[in-house]
Amino acid sequence: MGPPVTTWYPRGFLPSCCNSILGSSTMRIGIFGAGGMAEALGGQWAKAGHEVMVAARDRTKAAKISPRVGTWEETARASEVILLAVPAPSVTEVLAAAGNLTGKVLIDCTNAVGPGAVLTVPDQAARIAAAAPDAHVVKAFNLCHVDVWRMTPPVFGGRPLAVPICGDKVGEVSELVRDLGCVPLVAGGLDRAALMEATMAFTVGLWFDGHDAQACFPPLPA
Repeated sequence: MGPPVTTWYPRGFLPSCCNSILGSSTMRIGIFGAGGMAEALGGQWAKAGHEVMVAARDRTKAAKISPRVGTWEETARASEVILLAVPAPSVTEVLAAAGNLTGKVLIDCTNAVGPGAVLTVPDQAARIAAAAPDAHVVKAFNLCHVDVWRMTPPVFGGRPLAVPICGDKVGEVSELVRDLGCVPLVAGGLDRAALMEATMAFTVGLWFDGHDAQACFPPLPA
């Protein structure tokens, strides 16, 4: 008789009977924005059992993500973690309208890029941290196209997607990465977020030119 077979399930995709065994926790998540990233990530987290509330200028689109829709301030007040998924030029305006963000974990998935994936703001995360100095800004989810976040789960070549995270409070964000069926990769403090943003611009530029950017990153040697 061979060894017992262990079945691995990504967090967020466990059979319902197992949730109580692992003590899966529910988070109150606010989504700022109602575009593709808001819909993809917010929808996945809602399916994983989290409480999701959305604030956006287009309340009709927001209601398609979650029945709980509020103003920027209402959503910030009701949430412990907030996904900032608005266009880069709107960031400071939205953060000002949100009011008190003290102690909130603010996930920055934005990319301030122009034509040809050229960075127009070289350190977007630092700009956000300056606009919300009392929040815990964490950079994550900015490296992949929105369709990747709609996959359940994102697996390529048999390997779950690794999601780099930069910031000083990464525990909650790591949990949310696992809820997508991905692997959290803590990559340092927020001072390294600019490197992630530059990586995004560089690799997307390669893709636009018809190159396989993934071929630049071979697996670790055995």
